[in-house]
Amino acid sequence: MNSIDIDVGGTFTDLVLNYNGKTLIKKVPTTPYDLSVCFSRVIEEGAGSLSMKIEELLPGIEMIRYSTTIAMNRLIEKKGPRLALITTEGHEDVVLIGRGAQWIDGTRVAERRNLAVQRKPDPLIPRDMIVGVKERVDSRGRVIRPLDEDDVRKKVRHLVNRGARGFVVSLLWGFLNPVHEKRVKEIIRDEYKEFHIGYLPVVLAGQVVGKLGEYERSLAAILDAYLQRSMQIELSAMWDKLRERGYKKPLLMIQSSGGIAEVFRTTASRTFNSGPVSGLMGAHHVAKTLGYKNVVMTDMGGTSFDVGLVVEDSVRSYDFRPIIDKWMVGITMIKTLSIGAGGGSIASVNRLLKNQVQVGPKSAGSMPGPACFSLGGTEATVTDADLVLGYLNPDFYFGGKMRLDKNRSIQAIRDKVAKPLGISVEESAEMIRKIVNGNMASAIMKEVHLRGYSPEDFILFVGGGAGPTHAEGFKADIEKAVTFAFSPVFCAFGSSTMDIMHVHEVSKKLTLMEPVSQKLMEDYAAFNSSVATLMEHAQRDLRGDGLDLADASYILELDMLYGGQFHVKRALSPRLSIASAADVKAICDAFEKEFSEAFSPFVVNPEGGVFIESFILKAVVPVRKIELPTMKLEGASAAAARKGERPVYWPSAKDFQSTPVYANDLLRPGNVIEGPAVVESEYTTLVVPPSMRFSIDERGLGILQA
Repeated sequence: MNSIDIDVGGTFTDLVLNYNGKTLIKKVPTTPYDLSVCFSRVIEEGAGSLSMKIEELLPGIEMIRYSTTIAMNRLIEKKGPRLALITTEGHEDVVLIGRGAQWIDGTRVAERRNLAVQRKPDPLIPRDMIVGVKERVDSRGRVIRPLDEDDVRKKVRHLVNRGARGFVVSLLWGFLNPVHEKRVKEIIRDEYKEFHIGYLPVVLAGQVVGKLGEYERSLAAILDAYLQRSMQIELSAMWDKLRERGYKKPLLMIQSSGGIAEVFRTTASRTFNSGPVSGLMGAHHVAKTLGYKNVVMTDMGGTSFDVGLVVEDSVRSYDFRPIIDKWMVGITMIKTLSIGAGGGSIASVNRLLKNQVQVGPKSAGSMPGPACFSLGGTEATVTDADLVLGYLNPDFYFGGKMRLDKNRSIQAIRDKVAKPLGISVEESAEMIRKIVNGNMASAIMKEVHLRGYSPEDFILFVGGGAGPTHAEGFKADIEKAVTFAFSPVFCAFGSSTMDIMHVHEVSKKLTLMEPVSQKLMEDYAAFNSSVATLMEHAQRDLRGDGLDLADASYILELDMLYGGQFHVKRALSPRLSIASAADVKAICDAFEKEFSEAFSPFVVNPEGGVFIESFILKAVVPVRKIELPTMKLEGASAAAARKGERPVYWPSAKDFQSTPVYANDLLRPGNVIEGPAVVESEYTTLVVPPSMRFSIDERGLGILQA
């Protein structure tokens, strides 16, 4: 299948192009002022490699998948519209009071420790733009106070007069019975119609998140309304350019749940963190192909370092408390970890902390970028340190398309780090590299250990343009690191392996097994009707995408817990419907197995009863994926790939040493390179220290190990 996969990062925009059996990868600098520019530019680069114009390429493309950081960027900039929140009278302060953790949601550990300066985040909707209307639906979905429509009209006009440019409607228990939420929207539409110049968008919280949790549901809806317009503008520009140049198929968005949906059927909040999630899904696909059960996926780009785990051939690890920026939301998000450590991470000396050197989380981005980019940047970054130490070739960065200025790197490191500390530029560069490697290694170890696993049981997958350059430093206790021809564009590659998937969820409390007596559920209607409703919604979306329902398969997950517990555990259901006691027992047994593996067999508590909190249905339509061919192993000598040598600084020698340089695209399966060495590709450079070796296996993958 001819397809295009694009991942827009903070520094570079990546492309994986599959066309008539060929697979190409490309990277271009991200254009933060208009993401449609880098989006078009990277496709043009891919078309050019096929000796085609973009207008010749696009008509033959069957699918474009897109992951992006637009949502995060817009939240950081705080440039959303002035919104109004309509809620149930008496509940106007719910999103302002928040949960206790709202003080620290989305902050780094170092920030949490400094309690003296902690403050609640500034709300996206201020108190004077929040109103409560007279209505009430109870916890069973029964209307116990009819909606006062005159009250709604009065308060809507009041909010518009205060400058509202959009509405969020989040009424108590509105997800169980949406009659009042829908009527509020009808009233707003009646007052301010769609064809009016002053058209005001309306987001209903019950439609965004159909689950329990007033606070999280409201915040998810607020984020969608806040980001909707800016994302719509960005994506519309991309869509228009694609159509003008002959693309006739849908534009699909990667979602943080691991799903993919057409851009017009995707909410803004569900695209958050889509890049790292697509990378993790790609790692899962490759791991299955290679027979690896436990993998640490890493991606070191220009702005961030992302970590995700494949455990026992599964990526079904979800955030208990998913956070977007500083806001807890009720949507499903696959668990990944991102820290501010990338090639563009800025190094500085913190005089308040006894001249301690800090690297990140601030990044130079793509514009101006590191000092060596010669685009106006003056800060010392990780890329500048790598260049000063000889790991990067200033004449072969981006295959020679971007020339790096080593003198600017030296000057930036001297001014920002070396002089304040009274040490040499080389010592400062080594310190920068050591600190950022340590930060990344620590992130990996925390992610592995906190989930109860041992690093020795994992393989490390290395992604991102800067990943291979630093893998030897953040590999830590993991024995083997694997690099790929597509490592520099790993997240874009990951989306090319993803099936089309729609995720629908709803809260529904059911008792599968009664406490004490352990009597199993006997009335199956509520369970089956909940699944049937979700399946109707999923099939509606699949038809809207123009897909054949016969190609779809369905996966049911359940948020479950034992009696007396507070937090739920999401478990894969072995049944889509229940027809007998054996089906109920099978679901209980599956939950017990996953619960005991995630926590401990000693905390399994069937005597407390087994309860369902929410239903999550995934509708999956498979797509053809890139396969890794098996090749014949050749000799160990890599002499044919050697392209010269240059001075490289090795910490073990505390000096520069003349080091062999190899061309990665000339290496053959079976070749072995003993460190020290540097292996150059068009979009990345692999560093092999003296204590390690690098080999190419029968799949063409690079293996870095001691």
